[in-house]
Amino acid sequence: MTVALMWEARAVPGRGEELLAWARAQEPAARPLRRETFRAPQDRVLVITWWDAPYDAELPELPEPDGELVTRAVHRWRFESVDVRPG
Repeated sequence: MTVALMWEARAVPGRGEELLAWARAQEPAARPLRRETFRAPQDRVLVITWWDAPYDAELPELPEPDGELVTRAVHRWRFESVDVRPG
């Protein structure tokens, strides 16, 4: 089974590039199958990691950034793959 962990944070206004650099520098304790990092308006950063594991497996999560870098607590979601289609 493939499990995707999603991590999303919103930087203090004007510090989006710093949050993006911080997120990119974080290395989980284990290596995921795949990892992608995204940015969006309002200085938001999203990191998705894919794992070959059961849904409820203990998986390494990205930590919370320094409280002075973000406007709120990190949002986290976990999903399991149910349908894979090309393209």
